[in-house]
Amino acid sequence: MISRLLAAVLAALLIVPAAAMDAELAKLARSSGTPDIPGLKIVWLAPWGDVANAHPWRNIIVHQTEGPSGSARGGAQEQFKNPTRRGVMVWVETDGTVYWSVADNLVPTHTDGANRNDNKYIDNSTTYHQVVRDNSIGVEFAGNYPDVAIGPTEAQVAAWKVLVQVLRARYGIPLGHVYAHNWIDFKDARYCEGCWLATLARIWGE
Repeated sequence: MISRLLAAVLAALLIVPAAAMDAELAKLARSSGTPDIPGLKIVWLAPWGDVANAHPWRNIIVHQTEGPSGSARGGAQEQFKNPTRRGVMVWVETDGTVYWSVADNLVPTHTDGANRNDNKYIDNSTTYHQVVRDNSIGVEFAGNYPDVAIGPTEAQVAAWKVLVQVLRARYGIPLGHVYAHNWIDFKDARYCEGCWLATLARIWGE
């Protein structure tokens, strides 16, 4: 049986990077309400408001839960009830469903203060105590339980390919400001949280 990680690797290789942001996708990304975005199934717990009133987001941080398949929905619902609790704005289920749980003018609690300063994965001179919850959108990918190193599913990789473009277009976030949680914080040594997904985003490029 093909492993989840291998399936995700194959999916990533089959997704052709776009030369430039699709104009229609960029337009949708700046809209309000609950737009239908091609390539994404979004459950809108918190519809978009006017992007001009959004918090000034400058970064995207990729997280992975230590919850089983199906946990994104519950996490997103709890986040919606208490937007500033420890958690994130956007949750992605193993089947690729995206849950938008928090209005983008609110700031959930995530990251550990950007405390990594060892340059292990990236140059931390521009991230140390700088890429923090107050300026970073968190995206949580569910399903790495019971094996934390299991990696994202093929459906999650496909959803991420579109979602990262939407987030960057909506908030004007540069490609180099997409980070894995392990790149900016000292995390669980058993695996590199978010590293594969953040790396894919940078490989896919503009």
